[in-house]
Amino acid sequence: MSYTFMFEILAIWWGCLPEWGNWIAYECSEDFDMSNAASTWVGLIAGVLIGGAITWWIYNRQKKTSNKQDEVLKHIEELEERHETILEKILALDEKIDSILEKK
Repeated sequence: MSYTFMFEILAIWWGCLPEWGNWIAYECSEDFDMSNAASTWVGLIAGVLIGGAITWWIYNRQKKTSNKQDEVLKHIEELEERHETILEKILALDEKIDSILEKK
């Protein structure tokens, strides 16, 4: 499929696109100016591209933030487990000290 044929199909779908100049073989009559329609399509395409880029950027930042939060929560859980282990050892030591004091 040649580029000229593809541009002709686009021209038929969009209407006359005089801003494309002589890229297409489709001739535009002066009373059939569709540059407003073409600018609407260009605006829509640009909006989709810019919106997609912003959406990806926000998703990427949120994913990085979520991963960092998961790392912090994992670290907090590890600290909690260590504190529980230390507390159990302290309580066991306290019981041993109490039993030694009771024997005296």
